[in-house]
Amino acid sequence: MTYLRIALAGLALVTAVRADAAEIRVLSSGSLKALFFQLVPEFETSSGHTAIVEYGPAGAIAGRIDKGEVADIVIVSRSQLQELESNGKVVPGSFVNIAGIALGVAVRKGALKPDISTVEAFKRALLAARSIGYRDPVTGSTSGIYTASLLERLGIARDLRPKLVLDRSQGDAPENVFLAVARGEVEMQIGQITEIAIAPGFDLAGPLPSEIQNTTVMTAGISTASRAPDAARAFISFISSPLATAVLKASGFQPVSKDGPL
Repeated sequence: MTYLRIALAGLALVTAVRADAAEIRVLSSGSLKALFFQLVPEFETSSGHTAIVEYGPAGAIAGRIDKGEVADIVIVSRSQLQELESNGKVVPGSFVNIAGIALGVAVRKGALKPDISTVEAFKRALLAARSIGYRDPVTGSTSGIYTASLLERLGIARDLRPKLVLDRSQGDAPENVFLAVARGEVEMQIGQITEIAIAPGFDLAGPLPSEIQNTTVMTAGISTASRAPDAARAFISFISSPLATAVLKASGFQPVSKDGPL
């Protein structure tokens, strides 16, 4: 009889959890796709909620929310989220840093890896390369915007212009960003290390030198238009939990504190 009461109590608890289950819509930077591929099923199993995640360039995602697109959670760079907050699109105080993403250089699999260990070596490698790729800034890509400004700052943008190949692929499939490298059409491509890690056909030559490295902190916030704010908070809590931190470290992401990368 005792076992029956325990079983019935457990069934009642599961039924209650499922009755409160919600479907949430998450708009996220494509850079987190590899991480969420592992974490979202775990969240759904443990919470009973369903998370529908759509990916795109961070700038494009922020623009969609700013224009009134409805979602429950927005995950873009912290600065983009702060701007959305100032425009009344994200709930104040709902910000949680999720992961830091550094930049690196990809080359075709098996190709000789250029020396990019110092700023000067990096510049020499770019100037010697027959073609160089990165995300087109017009897509809203944080890595593309930074890379364009970096080349200007290094004083080599004009020299490199004839051999630049800008990627304009859809941000919902970050594994396709480096296809031109895999096909041998681009010799070197600058991009987010986590995207390099999930795509076939090329190798990571190395991260950018520390003096010019740019680590983007991806941050989650709850949309003011959310129809399921409690489930949204549960999702954000899950993807910033110790379990999620272990997964992101294993996937090449950098752990972050509330103030930025650790």
